[in-house]
Amino acid sequence: MTTTPTPETDVAEPRGRVDRFFEITKRGSTPGAEVRGGLVTFVTMAYIVILNPIILSGSTDVAGDSLGFSQVAAVTALTAGVMTILFGLISRLPFAFAAGLGINSFLAVSVVGELTWPEAMGLVVINGLIIVLLAATGLRRLIFNAVPVALKTAITVGIGLFIAFIGFVDAGFVTATGVASPPVGLGINGSIATVPTLLFVVTLLLCAVLMALRVRAALLIGLVVGTVLAVIAEAIWHFGPAVGADGEVTVGGWGLSVPALPANLVSLPDLSLVGQVDLFGAFARIGAPAAIGLIFTLVFTNFFDAMGTMTGLSREAGLSDPKGDFPRLRSALIVEGVGAVAGGFTSSSSNTVFIESASGIGEGARTGLANIVTGVLFLAAMFFTPLTTVVPSEVAAAALVIVGALMMSQIRHLDLSEFSVLVPVFLTVTVMPFTYSIANGIGAGFISWVVIRSITGKAKEISPLLWIVAAGFVLYFARGPISVAFGI
Repeated sequence: MTTTPTPETDVAEPRGRVDRFFEITKRGSTPGAEVRGGLVTFVTMAYIVILNPIILSGSTDVAGDSLGFSQVAAVTALTAGVMTILFGLISRLPFAFAAGLGINSFLAVSVVGELTWPEAMGLVVINGLIIVLLAATGLRRLIFNAVPVALKTAITVGIGLFIAFIGFVDAGFVTATGVASPPVGLGINGSIATVPTLLFVVTLLLCAVLMALRVRAALLIGLVVGTVLAVIAEAIWHFGPAVGADGEVTVGGWGLSVPALPANLVSLPDLSLVGQVDLFGAFARIGAPAAIGLIFTLVFTNFFDAMGTMTGLSREAGLSDPKGDFPRLRSALIVEGVGAVAGGFTSSSSNTVFIESASGIGEGARTGLANIVTGVLFLAAMFFTPLTTVVPSEVAAAALVIVGALMMSQIRHLDLSEFSVLVPVFLTVTVMPFTYSIANGIGAGFISWVVIRSITGKAKEISPLLWIVAAGFVLYFARGPISVAFGI
């Protein structure tokens, strides 16, 4: 005799307080999967402890001052750890935090030529406070809900291609040719000519095979094996870094870190940059219009990069509903804004949800417990910064490509038979990797959706908020000429 299962029998009973708090069983996960997912997320994100200092400490501000490499590394790990744990506890989602690459590059390249570092970080704090206000009042969620489901899905697919492209570039599999056409190519002169890139290929194939065989901890196993092979290869051939301390480039060297056991495993973190922020100095130095223009750019980049990332991650984790909403959306948006405030306050740059969290989701993470694991490892990284260099970016890049493939599979949910849907979706998906910006892809999708759908007789279906956001993106894309025209 068979019985029809009831909802109560479909879902296993929570096994303890931690299980109930994070809804581990309810979301079809296990503590082991959460721990593995948190560990894999950290492994694929650990590079930020090295890359963020490279970006921020490499630029001198208007006063001739620069940020120390070790100090930036310490506050990068500190802020990532605290914000990742905070987000896991409040939003209970497996989305880890770290310094956003778009904003830190913008600060280093475009902002500190006019401002001091404390003044630049003051603008980051103001940007975060604005985002918190938008989230707390519900306006950020209203904008989120105004986005059509097709565009939300396109954002997921676009982010998949974007992080896969990041992986290919980090691995040296795709490189700049230095000529107008083609701008990028395969490896070196069209060949896989270096051992680091070869190990990326080996790690990628190993991860893919293990996942195809449904092996548990497939990504983690692949990353560990790839790292061991990298350490052995470096011990035998001594490739060294691709870029030396004197700036000399070595063909065949490792990208961001050399996979070798460090001489000193433990070091005390230098947190002297915490609190080195000037909230209103930028207004006095360059004037209110110019300062507001910089804040506008920061808010737009922060706002839509995070929205797109969380949309993609929640869908990949199976936590979003058909409209693209996910659990505790409002609290997630508020905490994300707090990440910008915390990043500015510690001089690590705006902290936001990291797309590399998808690697942990691919390993099985579904709850904030994975964030606790990732966050604790980031806090430990403050003291074990030398160990974060053991996993080379070429090996970690393999996980990004695998996850990019997983996220691209969401395209199966799209009905592209209508051309007025196809073009905005296509632009969203392609502009992200081609311009190396999630915000640019979202903007292209929003503007084209509003223009094409309204002209073809579907204007009534478009939310007024989407019109406003699309207009904002028009200003965002034209901010260069506008600044020149108005002298700001």
